[in-house]
Amino acid sequence: MKSSERRLKLMLLLQQPGRKLTVEEIAEKFGVSRRTIFRDFNALQEINVPVTWDKYAGYGVMPGYKVPPLMFTPKELATIMVGLNFVKSQIDEQLVNDAHGVELKIKNVLPDDLKELMSSLEERTIVDPYMKFGAEKKKGGDWYLLSSAIAQKKRVEFQYTTKSGKTEIRKVDPLLLVFFEDHWNMIGRSHLRGEIRNFILQNMREIRILEEIVAIKNKISVEDLIFRSDSTSQKVILLVSKSEIERFRANLPAKIFKESDEKSKKIKVTFEFDNLDYINRWLLQFGEDVEIEEPEQLKIKRNELLKKMLDI
Repeated sequence: MKSSERRLKLMLLLQQPGRKLTVEEIAEKFGVSRRTIFRDFNALQEINVPVTWDKYAGYGVMPGYKVPPLMFTPKELATIMVGLNFVKSQIDEQLVNDAHGVELKIKNVLPDDLKELMSSLEERTIVDPYMKFGAEKKKGGDWYLLSSAIAQKKRVEFQYTTKSGKTEIRKVDPLLLVFFEDHWNMIGRSHLRGEIRNFILQNMREIRILEEIVAIKNKISVEDLIFRSDSTSQKVILLVSKSEIERFRANLPAKIFKESDEKSKKIKVTFEFDNLDYINRWLLQFGEDVEIEEPEQLKIKRNELLKKMLDI
């Protein structure tokens, strides 16, 4: 890392809220000596960065000081563009529009050489092309409003249309937003049933943030929220071809809690899932590379689905 790049990152590091840092911690983070960090502090002071020091806490910058924005290296800008191109490939219409807005604002304040790089990355770096060019854009729900409710730890109320088409008023403690495949989901504690539930944002209407604070007694991990199981979940046992096991693990919408090598071309995987119809359709992408062992009900659903597809 060049000294100029390290010093910029050092400024950003020092102005982050929270505890101050010692020279040893900073040197370890950047992989340099203490002497190098002291030289960096001297260089920052020469350009009037108000570095502060406390013998008990460590180094920081004077409260209220902000580093001028958009001081990107070419590689950092490329990383931002990859992220924006990914967002623009999604089918959530509002998300795509917001990504274009961010891109325009960044481009308007960049020097000419970085503008050229940004334009090239925009046109010649494509992320998820089949989603970008093949999927029709649609409204995906007010994810931003719900993210604000989560940040404020406030309860929300909304109209929700269920799979059966019934519309109900729901009051929920929002805990997590998840973008999965092509739509937003909110995971939260439903007051109707007193359980953690998943809500699809495009099925939510008239969302209101209530002046009711969500009380979270115990910290819930993100992984536990996403891969939770309940009384409706069933154990699923599959034999997966070794040639497909990596793709299977990476895309399975559940957490594998047991895996064993069958000393053949198959690996046995065990997980729990609460919607056999969904997992049955999902497994079709693997064809004969996945064999169902349990439950018997899933085998029956597989046969029924294949007969329906073949119109037998």
